[in-house]
Amino acid sequence: MKIIKSILSWIIPIAVGLLIAWGVTHFIVSFVRVDGTSMAPNLSNNERVVQFVNGKVRRGSVIVFDAQGEDPSVTESKKYVKRVIGVPGDTISATNGEIKVNGKKINQDYISESQQYATNNPGPVNIGNWSSLKQLGTRMEWQQAKPVKVPAGKYFVLGDHRSVSNDSRYWGFVDGSKVSGVVKVPFWDNSDKKTAINEQWKHFFE
Repeated sequence: MKIIKSILSWIIPIAVGLLIAWGVTHFIVSFVRVDGTSMAPNLSNNERVVQFVNGKVRRGSVIVFDAQGEDPSVTESKKYVKRVIGVPGDTISATNGEIKVNGKKINQDYISESQQYATNNPGPVNIGNWSSLKQLGTRMEWQQAKPVKVPAGKYFVLGDHRSVSNDSRYWGFVDGSKVSGVVKVPFWDNSDKKTAINEQWKHFFE
């Protein structure tokens, strides 16, 4: 009996600790690795960020979602990190380089002008020229100056570095069920990055 009690005395704390750790990572916070440069300059390739599993998704929030079933080129589970531009019910338009949500111009001060461009042969095309992006126009029936409404339960997302980002411009909306969390950078990171990632939703519109 003493042996059993002795064994339980250290097994139980370990089991409880593992259970707590599992609960934290599945229901509160976990770490995610950024893959690629689509969120530059605000997030870097291979950077580790925190995702709040039950964080509130707002316009301007940076989210983590499973791209399998969203991006047709992804054949197995893969985490994408992108910024939410439109939430369910929003109407988005893009004309002459301006992105508007519900008729209001959005603030893009967190990225440079060059990062607001999409690459398309024979040269760079402003992100507002949606009709030049054939896949978007075909899949979402989007024409220049023609707004699109985000369906219920969906999000429209873009990478911060628009010229290299594979996002909603090409394959459409993200289903809310695919979102695993909202990204936050830690308190010790630089202030510009914290503002661009953690607080941009507060300054979403100009």
